[in-house]
Amino acid sequence: MKLASLNLLVLKESIAVGLFFNSWNDLGRVLILGVMGYISLVLLLRVSGNRTLSKLNAFDFVVTIALGSTFGSLILNKSIALAEGIVAFAVLIGLQYVMAWLAVRSDTIKKAIKNEPALLYYNGEYLKDAMNRSRVVKGEIEQSVRNQGYANLDKVEAVVLETDGSFSIISQSGKEGKAPDITGLKV
Repeated sequence: MKLASLNLLVLKESIAVGLFFNSWNDLGRVLILGVMGYISLVLLLRVSGNRTLSKLNAFDFVVTIALGSTFGSLILNKSIALAEGIVAFAVLIGLQYVMAWLAVRSDTIKKAIKNEPALLYYNGEYLKDAMNRSRVVKGEIEQSVRNQGYANLDKVEAVVLETDGSFSIISQSGKEGKAPDITGLKV
């Protein structure tokens, strides 16, 4: 009986130690790979340009998330070497660069990877079909209007769901008879 309780105590202590601290080597590895991986990622991002982290559309957002996930895996997964992490960063950044380059030159690629902005509210009316396609409810539109400092929709001419998932609020024009330009928006 004493042996069983002693084994249980040793098991509890080893679990507790493993939860809070494994070894100085593990901490050193995280420190070194964290610093080296960070420097590598910053250098690759500087070479690739501002567009890489722009989040202009869903594709850009996915690449940003994938870079973060890769960085986390590099630091914490003992089976991933620094060189593998750097290659993974380069692949993701390279693919994002190629897709952005192709999207600028090909309407087919552009349509495949980019959404169009959607007009959800215009001239005092909620555009229900556009809201349904975009899976947006009135409360989300009203919240976005309040986030921009408007108490209600009285001074708002239009609300647009942008390609990055954010809402743009277009206030009513101070000039009579001048309507906002909504050409190119999906209604």
